[in-house]
Amino acid sequence: MHRPEPNFNVAAQVIKQAELNPSDTAIIFEGAKRTYGEFAQRVRSLAGLLRGAGVCVGDRVGFLGFNQPSFIETMFATVSLGAIFVPLNFRLTGEELAFIIDDAGVHSLIVDPDLIPVVESVRERLPCRRFYSVHGALDGFACLESGLSVAAPVSEIASSSPHDTLLIMYTSGTTGLPKGAMLTHGNIVWNNVNASLAFGANKSDVLLTAAPLFHIGGLNVMTISAFQMGSPLVLLRHFDPEAVLDAIEEHSVTHMFGAPAMFLFMAQHPTFAARDLSSIEILIVGAAPCPESLISLYGQRGISFCQGYGLTETSPFASFLGPQKCLEKLGSAGLPPVHTELRIVDNDNVAVGPDERGEICIKGPNIMKGYWNRPEATANAIDEMGWFHSGDVGYIDEEGYLYICDRLKDMVITGGENVYPAEVESVLFEHPAITEVAVIGLPDEKWGEAVTAVAAVTGGSDLTLEGLRDFAVAKLARYKLPSRLHIVEALPRNPAGKVLKFELRETLA
Repeated sequence: MHRPEPNFNVAAQVIKQAELNPSDTAIIFEGAKRTYGEFAQRVRSLAGLLRGAGVCVGDRVGFLGFNQPSFIETMFATVSLGAIFVPLNFRLTGEELAFIIDDAGVHSLIVDPDLIPVVESVRERLPCRRFYSVHGALDGFACLESGLSVAAPVSEIASSSPHDTLLIMYTSGTTGLPKGAMLTHGNIVWNNVNASLAFGANKSDVLLTAAPLFHIGGLNVMTISAFQMGSPLVLLRHFDPEAVLDAIEEHSVTHMFGAPAMFLFMAQHPTFAARDLSSIEILIVGAAPCPESLISLYGQRGISFCQGYGLTETSPFASFLGPQKCLEKLGSAGLPPVHTELRIVDNDNVAVGPDERGEICIKGPNIMKGYWNRPEATANAIDEMGWFHSGDVGYIDEEGYLYICDRLKDMVITGGENVYPAEVESVLFEHPAITEVAVIGLPDEKWGEAVTAVAAVTGGSDLTLEGLRDFAVAKLARYKLPSRLHIVEALPRNPAGKVLKFELRETLA
């Protein structure tokens, strides 16, 4: 007997939620609310507009813009047609965007009006057949909003298997040219099953997204799952500490995802202590190791962190540390979710024992299909047994908890000893004068590499290398102590909140 397969198309799931609960709030953005019924109608109309422009199954549709409802509507409209969504980083230069848009072979490109100049600078090199401006018709850019009003809405959502590509997300390219990770409908669904089993999900949750949507953390830690669940999403165009604190109070936000730096800047806001944060059930932190001092600071307000570890290529969750073990397993990235496995391997790809350091490998239905047009890079990243090699160094303790030591490439080798910057940074971060710090290796004639601290400090501080070493000597072996100190106004970060250590190395070398 033939048993029909379920339609794994994420857009179909979201449209179904909208049909079941059309009057529920879908998006709150800049003072305006949109219901699920209104949202679904816009998605269907936008899908009709794209189809009319020639977008077919497998074609790529790009979006270049700040966080806004049109980003999410474009994604679901694209997917409704069986096409592939390509979110673009709005902080990139024209040259960088031209590489990605050409690499992905983007058919139709939708652009925020503020970002049209950067597209214009490289437009003659782009493969796109259609250009749209989100608002207002500009020279050579059709107006998306006016096109919606006349487009014939799509009634049938394309049927997709778990293995069909939903989106191509370009990795931040901290080394070399960016690569497009192909994330499938199954990857997104299974990631969100893993997440809901780990920290629960209710229709009544109010989720806030201020992290950039073109990054996997902003897009798929909570945003897509909010629409799958039928929950309201509070969306901010940009991260701003005061705006986030205002939104939490005004909309009784229960869940938010952010990088540690975002929660740090919120805590440093002068009104933080007076804010009503009682609606918060959990803050989900990822994209970088979370300093212990930050966990304690929010803990004093009765707010728990659920820490997640993952990568673009893992959709993103590879492990969780829930609030129950937050203090007992301080510094851990937690346990793998239900449908995902972790292991640590040596240089020969052989699994090592508990507490032994090696490369973190991840396996499960949340692992990307591969890199777009990069079979060699895919083969290097995913081995024959299906394990994705993260490039991160870590170990798993006797109870199965994962600890991240660092990126393989960020490890500092000084005098033959391996120094993992994250470990040193965690200690230095506790210094009262330091607001943010990164540890890198710089060439050194005597030791090969010098452990170098790059720090932003509080106003009026006269932090010295000797003072910093004296502060850290009780907690770190002497070879791990910084032998150089550079004071900067702020650390360079990519849109995911990760410190760009290669920039620091290039600048300071």
